[in-house]
Amino acid sequence: MRDFYLREISRQDQKTINEWRNNNDLISLLGAPFRYIDESIDSAWLDNYFSNRSNCVRLAVCQHGSNDIIGAVYLLSIDWISRSCEFAIWIGDVEFRGNGVGTFATEGALKHAFLDLNLNRVYLTVLEENEAARALYKKVGFSEEGKHRQAVFKEGKYMNMIQMSILKNEFSLSN
Repeated sequence: MRDFYLREISRQDQKTINEWRNNNDLISLLGAPFRYIDESIDSAWLDNYFSNRSNCVRLAVCQHGSNDIIGAVYLLSIDWISRSCEFAIWIGDVEFRGNGVGTFATEGALKHAFLDLNLNRVYLTVLEENEAARALYKKVGFSEEGKHRQAVFKEGKYMNMIQMSILKNEFSLSN
């Protein structure tokens, strides 16, 4: 999937990210609850990220020939002693879901985590109902570690979250 590339998120991405964060259909796929978020909140969020980048990496997924963001992949809460971090991804542009962009972005972020940042473990939580995401994570080498029962409240009900992780020695560098 060489039609895409990763770059650090930038101020130009703020409007699109804010639109995604206010899209209930998109947020329904994620562990976070839906909340209306004013653009000024996302502006402050980006300001905070740009001034505190030592423990997280936030990357935009873009299509070659355009600098427009179509998705984002994050390495969060980097623990430099335990050499671990939390992984998060979203493909905000519906047109690009289900055609390998998520695999490209996940593998790219894992390569960065393991080869550039020298991390040893990357973990995530995913909605139990999100079969497409779970299949993607298993495809690139994540293993299920357990279940957080009724861990989030979304759309009027409690939902389970699945904990997954991948270790550096489990990640195929041929990806």
